[in-house]
Amino acid sequence: MEITNKRVVVTGAASGIGKALCNAFKDSGVDSVVAVDINEEGVSKTAAEIDGHSVVANVAKEEDIKRIIDEANKYSGGIDIYCSNAGISGAPGFIEAKQGDWQNIWEVNVMSHVFAAKNVIPQMLKQGEGYLMNTASAAGLLTQLGSAGYSVTKAAAVSFAEWIKITYGSRGIGVSCLCPQAVRTAMTAQGPGVAGVDGMIEPNVAAEDVIDAIRNNRFLVTPHEEVLEYVKRKAADRDRWIYGMQRLQDNFVEQLSHVKDYQNFKK
Repeated sequence: MEITNKRVVVTGAASGIGKALCNAFKDSGVDSVVAVDINEEGVSKTAAEIDGHSVVANVAKEEDIKRIIDEANKYSGGIDIYCSNAGISGAPGFIEAKQGDWQNIWEVNVMSHVFAAKNVIPQMLKQGEGYLMNTASAAGLLTQLGSAGYSVTKAAAVSFAEWIKITYGSRGIGVSCLCPQAVRTAMTAQGPGVAGVDGMIEPNVAAEDVIDAIRNNRFLVTPHEEVLEYVKRKAADRDRWIYGMQRLQDNFVEQLSHVKDYQNFKK
């Protein structure tokens, strides 16, 4: 899809990848950008910087998604590109995670995409075209060591985006799914963890890759090129890949133990 003069919605726009997406779309000559976030101060600042419109909303709630779409239609006269970018890291681990932790991360990381597609696709079909960009993670293609909730929900996000493209791709609906490893955002402020094995990129790098993917109707957006090679290895021999990930996890746990020992020593 050509991006010039298009009407865009970006969720999770107060900072990180979402803010970078807003800037990248503005620089690409879109007609309008509606920036959405639960952080009122942050999203208002983003919108002011790009001469856009801000909406404060909780994307885990379908009623808020409907309101986002209504406000975007009123402000821009329609929606050509909807970037469902908001997401959370959620509670780490597995055994210690509560039911509420699972529900929270599921609603934000999966249902926000479902609600957006369900409510924006009908009007895109009527206008003859539209584009959805869902932010998942390399964890959705591979896994996330130390966090069952994040790994499972990001895998579900990738699967849902694939389903939408399969079902509606021949009817004018483009779909891209952003799957980076570590990106320098608030989520990685305490360090990238094992996701940083191939380095941490800046949010604008991911945003520019998204712009390219939309222009070329490319489904997978993998700013870290290594991810595609890992996916191939996983598909070729899953047992071998799992064994390799087990070794990586053991090494990561050992490194963490050394850090804790050092911190205790300093005390």
